[in-house]
Amino acid sequence: MKTLNYNLLLKGLFFDAVGMLTMAIPVIGPFLDLAWAPVAAKQMTKMYPGKKGKFASILVFVEEILPFTDIIPSFTLMWAYTFLISPQHDLKMKSIPIRSNK
Repeated sequence: MKTLNYNLLLKGLFFDAVGMLTMAIPVIGPFLDLAWAPVAAKQMTKMYPGKKGKFASILVFVEEILPFTDIIPSFTLMWAYTFLISPQHDLKMKSIPIRSNK
């Protein structure tokens, strides 16, 4: 189960970094957020199925659409809530493979 936890964490850190990178581009960044918001919401739903994932996908969509909120690490916060804060772990969660070129 720990590999699942860390796979989701690594993938979440990557998606948070992509969301934050749009802040670095002065003029185009807000328009990139419009394209990134639905992608981020879809990924959140894939990573965390169920009611919690749907709720988190709505939050990540709103967070990506609103200006100056890209600094919030939504995926990392959802991972922390799911595996560190929430008393029940959803045993039906899917693992998302991350390939490594070693």
